[in-house]
Amino acid sequence: MATVLSISAEYLTAISSLGMFVVIAASALAAVVQLRHLRASNQLEALLSLERDFRSEEMQRALRYVQREIEEKLSDEKYRDELSKLGFIDAEAHPEITVCNWFNAMGTLVKHQLVSEATFMDLFAKLISYYWRKLTPVIALTRRHRGDSQYHDFEFLSMRAEQWVTLHPHGLFPKGLHRTPLEDPWEVSARSSLH
Repeated sequence: MATVLSISAEYLTAISSLGMFVVIAASALAAVVQLRHLRASNQLEALLSLERDFRSEEMQRALRYVQREIEEKLSDEKYRDELSKLGFIDAEAHPEITVCNWFNAMGTLVKHQLVSEATFMDLFAKLISYYWRKLTPVIALTRRHRGDSQYHDFEFLSMRAEQWVTLHPHGLFPKGLHRTPLEDPWEVSARSSLH
């Protein structure tokens, strides 16, 4: 003789609701995972784009200009006046502006967490600090009539870079791995030429 199970409507509704909850929770978890992957993918694409911009001929020329010529150029009063006046600064005559603009834009992206600060600093922290020091006189001149907001995100980026370098003076080499010893056959002559 067959036994008939009697299940109340409330019990079926409860089981059905629990099942729907599990399905919705699993869907939400899958969406979070997908969003994470999408964010990582977007960050990677953004970082690769920044790297391409950084390696462009225009940017490399401007970086070399700052590295090799800016100190001498700033000794010219007319050159300094062009930087301090309100209005457009010609990047052809002042390639340092290209560098300031790039680092300022990067500071904006990092500040608003559109690019991973840790990854960006791992790539550029020492370079940011170097160019901030080289360009501080230029930025002071541009702020003369424009105020403190001029290149403030470059300033923010430089402050974060200094903190990052202090925390990671040798970079972020994976813990537990031993560095490869490198032989520098010119080290002795380099040291002796400094003295």
